[in-house]
Amino acid sequence: MPQSCHSTHARHAQALPALLAGALMSVWLMFGLVDEADAQPAAPVQVAVAPNISISEPGGSGLGALDATLEDRLQTLAMAGARQVAPNQARVEIEIGKLDPRLRLAPCAQIQPYLPPGTRMWGRSRLGLRCVAGVTKWNVTLPLTIKVYGQAFVAAADLPTGTLLTQEHLRLAEVDIAGEAGAIYTQTDGWLGRHLAKPVAAGQALRSVDLKLRQWVQPGDRVQVMATGDGYAIAGEGQAMGVGLEGQDVRVRFDNGRMATGRTIGERRVEVVL
Repeated sequence: MPQSCHSTHARHAQALPALLAGALMSVWLMFGLVDEADAQPAAPVQVAVAPNISISEPGGSGLGALDATLEDRLQTLAMAGARQVAPNQARVEIEIGKLDPRLRLAPCAQIQPYLPPGTRMWGRSRLGLRCVAGVTKWNVTLPLTIKVYGQAFVAAADLPTGTLLTQEHLRLAEVDIAGEAGAIYTQTDGWLGRHLAKPVAAGQALRSVDLKLRQWVQPGDRVQVMATGDGYAIAGEGQAMGVGLEGQDVRVRFDNGRMATGRTIGERRVEVVL
């Protein structure tokens, strides 16, 4: 590529916010759109961290059992977290568990429920409880189960491993989406004509982990590569260096000799997330 083109890319990157500029420069290097000499490191970026959600609970002495007010606030906090990840039309139920009976907590005048950072309100999860006004401060976690009910395809009868799925094998029913690992199916195009990798019992929801992976990329294939980041996407081509199974990583070599690892997302299509 002519030097003027390299310089133009570098000037464009410098005019962008530092985080986006650094990401774009990485993509241009990968696809051979700029030289190493034009790539300047991005300035450090300050990222604001949002405070944890918390609800104050005036209370008495410790937590032998959860009182009604505290349990209601735990329900509200868990429901708010679940609604952030559940489908809009889904029905959500929260089951709050019990603290370990072996715990001996000191009396506390103010107990604060909170959502631990990184915790997802989905399936088996936990909420935090901490004493913020007591002689002895303590911090414990409370188990809970989030059930998210929605329409999905379930097996109409017991289906053995290797079954080639047709319309007659599955029907729509309400299931707990969050009950097990793996995505469920609400449309036929995700599973029709595919083989089961494991048996599925009658009434059990079909999940992505139950299906055999499709091979979308062969070693040596020319593949379309989409490099994506926060607010941008750049397309290019490369050569697959191995087998690319559905949703699995595969190595790609670009024409300039650079290598990258991306996720197989379709027939001869790979996505690199930066």
